[in-house]
Amino acid sequence: MTGRRKRMKAVLMAMALAGGAAGAATQDDPFIWLEDWHGEKAMAWVESENARTVQILRGDPHYAAFEKDAIAIATATDRIPGPMILAGAIYNFWRDAQHPQGILRRTSAADYAKVNPGWETVLDLDALAKAEGRKWVWKGLTCLQPDETRCLISLSDGGEDATTIREFDLKAGRFVEGGFTLPTSKQGAEWIDADTLVVTRDWGENSMSASGYPIVVKTLRRGQPLAAATEVYRGVREDVGVFPQALHDAAGNKAILIAKARTFFETDYFLLTPDGPRQVALPARSSVGGMVGGQVIVQTSQAWSSGGVELPIGAIAAVPLADMQAGTTLRPSQLFAPGPRQSVEQTRMTRNHVILATTDNVRGRALVFTPGTARWTSRAIPLPDNASVQVSASSESSDAAYITVTGFLQPTTLWQVDAANPQPVQVKALAAKFDGSNHVVEQFEATSSDGTKVPYFIVHKKGMKLDGSTPTIMTAYGGFEVSMTPSYSGVIGKLWLERGGSFVVANIRGGGEFGPAWHEAGRKTKRQIIYDDFAAVAQDIFARGLSSPKKFGIYGGSNGGLLMGVAFNQHPELWNAVVIQVPLLDMLRFEQIAAGPSWVDEYGSVSVPEEKAFLARISPYHNVVKGKAYPEPYIWTTTKDDRVGPQHARKFAARLKDYGIPYLFYEDTAGGHSGDADVEQSARLKAMEMVYFTRKLVEGK
Repeated sequence: MTGRRKRMKAVLMAMALAGGAAGAATQDDPFIWLEDWHGEKAMAWVESENARTVQILRGDPHYAAFEKDAIAIATATDRIPGPMILAGAIYNFWRDAQHPQGILRRTSAADYAKVNPGWETVLDLDALAKAEGRKWVWKGLTCLQPDETRCLISLSDGGEDATTIREFDLKAGRFVEGGFTLPTSKQGAEWIDADTLVVTRDWGENSMSASGYPIVVKTLRRGQPLAAATEVYRGVREDVGVFPQALHDAAGNKAILIAKARTFFETDYFLLTPDGPRQVALPARSSVGGMVGGQVIVQTSQAWSSGGVELPIGAIAAVPLADMQAGTTLRPSQLFAPGPRQSVEQTRMTRNHVILATTDNVRGRALVFTPGTARWTSRAIPLPDNASVQVSASSESSDAAYITVTGFLQPTTLWQVDAANPQPVQVKALAAKFDGSNHVVEQFEATSSDGTKVPYFIVHKKGMKLDGSTPTIMTAYGGFEVSMTPSYSGVIGKLWLERGGSFVVANIRGGGEFGPAWHEAGRKTKRQIIYDDFAAVAQDIFARGLSSPKKFGIYGGSNGGLLMGVAFNQHPELWNAVVIQVPLLDMLRFEQIAAGPSWVDEYGSVSVPEEKAFLARISPYHNVVKGKAYPEPYIWTTTKDDRVGPQHARKFAARLKDYGIPYLFYEDTAGGHSGDADVEQSARLKAMEMVYFTRKLVEGK
């Protein structure tokens, strides 16, 4: 949604207009009033709940030390400054104790490789926030090619998804006087040329989808008011949204695509031509990653047959831009086809090459692909094993790229690569944030309810007693083809592992660890297998003596928060602590809350009888049983979350209270869906979680 504050009247109107199944879901809902996002009564309830939870968690003797450590890790000056390659320089957005909102700064590539680069501040977000009285949160920038000196900077007030977009002169380090300015909306903009943008946003009546995303695309000339922009494409209200995508490469090829997201996973692509948009025959379940040498790079999530070429599910292919422009049959060339335990996590372009970050049995790999006269060739980039790999930065202006390598016990390292000769050179290394010398990482497999082997990682002390006595926390996501891979967390290491706990990541179905099929196995009414996988991992851990239910806690956010809610209901005997973060929990009303309609392709819809029946069976809000024994959960959300919305968490907590079931609830007033409006908020939320886990799993409170 656009971030507008919905009052109760609007909620009730939406219910009435939806009719049928959605309306029926509200008839016996005594806590519908908590959906009044910023309503006086709802916010008074939040204030009361917060006071109780703050007294317990921040009043705990452990809290001060936990918060201090979390802030120290978040603001440490020896963190790796994540690079952006722009206009031949290295840019970085940086937050620390002196800059809680952050600064955009730059240095040369040579200086960046030094231990202490000489940074030049380009934009001070703290100063801007103070001057304008807004809690500006950085949301990224899009620069005009090929010079990359004029950029569109996106800023969010408090962390919500809705942003304000302003034109910025990167070279001069200031906003352009009289330049492009797009007021707050859920929106997207791309450069057509120096004086023209293609924009999708809230243009007024009938310009937003039921999911709260834009469906109308217009071109905007420099100096034009928004009302004078020219419409070039219009979707329908039932679409998730419509978004522009600019393609360009070092050879001078460029194109504007319009991506009409019919569902979360199905997209129709249109090429913007002088005669208007023309549909391109890409598969519905595919995504466009960029362009190299006039070849458009496409990742498929379905098998694809075109121009006599057969591509398997999950493949990476190159399609000539000339085919798209001519409107002829597309003739893709295959770059990469994953094996049964592989997936593609990332696709990035350089001047002459394509870099893929992949996983093989949830272990990171990186490959460089180069176009040839007859076919693409590939080379592996030699990097440390048993870790996650991510391309942090690349640019179409050169073949330079930066790759991040991280593991549970491996402090993150940054490697510089020349894609033309991919022998990496380490340029940065994170100083260890905790003592991991006495720990080990193991990967095991659990057997799920249908016999499928589900992998998981566990980090624990060497020589740990296998008697179930070790306090252990486990996380997973299980949705939207999102993979959970090894990563270095200073907070978990310092606040949990160093204090004797173990940590588990479960690679359950619904995610993307083994490609689109791993995700598809748990979509819509097949979703119970995701929850079975999660329970199976816990049971395997107990069978191995790695932990036990009284010492075991779980946590997850967003879709992972839904996972936690279901796990809380279905297997309360398996865990003694449950942290439910920014969650979906009312699965009979999720389509009526925030961006809920956009996720129908993942969860199903109450408008489909079979899907409604399944949602009713798993909906955490509707399946709490009065009088049943549950662990005391900790539920937290943010008022600024305009993606999932705080309504789910509020209503779930209210139901627990009504049933006399112990719980803790906290709603931060800033931070959006990610809960990181500034470094202190993020540290505070993490410290509160670790206090909760310590109380439950270590001290038995």
